[in-house]
Amino acid sequence: MRAIWKGAVSFGLVSIGVKLYSATEEKDIRFHQVHREDGGRIRYKRTCSVCGEEVTYDDIAKGYDIGGGEMVILTDEDFADLPLTSSRAIDVLEFVPAEQVDPILYNKAYFLEPEGTATKPYVLLRDALIDSERVAIVKVALRQREQLATLRVREGVLLLNTMLWPDEIRTPDFGFLDEDLKVRPPELAMASSLIDSMTGEFEPDVFTDDYRAALQEVIDAKVEGREVVQPEEVEEAPAAAVDLMAALKASVERAKAARGEQPARGGGGGGGEPTPISSARSAQKAAEKKAAKAPAKKTTAKKTAEKKTAEPAKKTAAKKTPAKKAEPAKKTAARKTAPRKSA
Repeated sequence: MRAIWKGAVSFGLVSIGVKLYSATEEKDIRFHQVHREDGGRIRYKRTCSVCGEEVTYDDIAKGYDIGGGEMVILTDEDFADLPLTSSRAIDVLEFVPAEQVDPILYNKAYFLEPEGTATKPYVLLRDALIDSERVAIVKVALRQREQLATLRVREGVLLLNTMLWPDEIRTPDFGFLDEDLKVRPPELAMASSLIDSMTGEFEPDVFTDDYRAALQEVIDAKVEGREVVQPEEVEEAPAAAVDLMAALKASVERAKAARGEQPARGGGGGGGEPTPISSARSAQKAAEKKAAKAPAKKTTAKKTAEKKTAEPAKKTAAKKTPAKKAEPAKKTAARKTAPRKSA
């Protein structure tokens, strides 16, 4: 790392020489603007809008527009004469609890390294901050601008967080803030349950920049002349829920399932109120059982009908058959008996 600033931390009558280093860096993949046809870099010329001449950096000054086409020009000498008492010093103003500093005020972060013989007072200030559980509110001038900042300890090193001034924070002005919206207690309880089911320990290394990884894969494939493998499509966000309570219940069940927990079940087991997802599954199972039983009932009814139809047919046949056989028998008997009497 390269130091971007040198100065001293003014801690009462103690002065601690330090070097300032950028504590963060952006990992964005950067591109150049090029000519599509031949890949040539696109260059921009600094030209004056009045005379049209190209201007070098040495001839460029800062101008403040006061309106009406008038411009006040300020040179480096004008800035050098400004009374910046914190130009080479980090002045400690007071010590406050860290939770009293709104995170929206934080801007950029810098590491402080002790310089020369300043290691002993540096370590003293570091340990005092840890022991008091406070952060130091300081003023520092970086790049010709005085800024408010905090000093705190991170991994054994003093960390300077520059802050925005209070008048640089915008006031939110949205219509819904004036509406009288009431949240029902059951909805609030279910939202709290969802938060509990999604609560965990923050581990920054678990999260990755998937877009940057996919973009790097495209670049590597272009360089190597191979086919670009398309990443898996991310599941689309669900549409806005009409039933807020049902969406909260389903979200709680989904979060529990992601953690490997068993979803709550209703009924005599005392597993809690059924959720929309569990209700849908129960309805599906009931429909499947109903569909399985329906053919069995029809088959049974069909067999019963066939049995009823067969029984009258048998009875009818039984009645007709004896009647036809009995009549010839009687006539034959009469013929045999008659001749015997005449003899």
